[in-house]
Amino acid sequence: EVKNDGKAVLDKVGSILNTVQDKNIHIEGHTDDKPITGELLAKYPSNWELSTARATAVARYLQDRAKVDPKRLVATGYGEFRPVASNDTPESRGLNRRIEIVLVPRD
Repeated sequence: EVKNDGKAVLDKVGSILNTVQDKNIHIEGHTDDKPITGELLAKYPSNWELSTARATAVARYLQDRAKVDPKRLVATGYGEFRPVASNDTPESRGLNRRIEIVLVPRD
């Protein structure tokens, strides 16, 4: 679920993305390496599903709220397999729980 702070950022990003018509938009979801536990485990059996759900939530928000053309959107989940930090501390794990938006030339 996209939080309110994220919605404010995505509203601005969506406006910019709508001005860049020669690129496709890849939304990449990432997680830390901690296994999912508790109630979330029933919905997301692994970090891979969670990361994909994150990316899909952002893609849907950009489509529905920012009116980005869905033909240009791609949602991808990488799970814990592309960390930007070590996962050794709560702070570094937080850095790995992220969304990246990548602009890719259109075919």
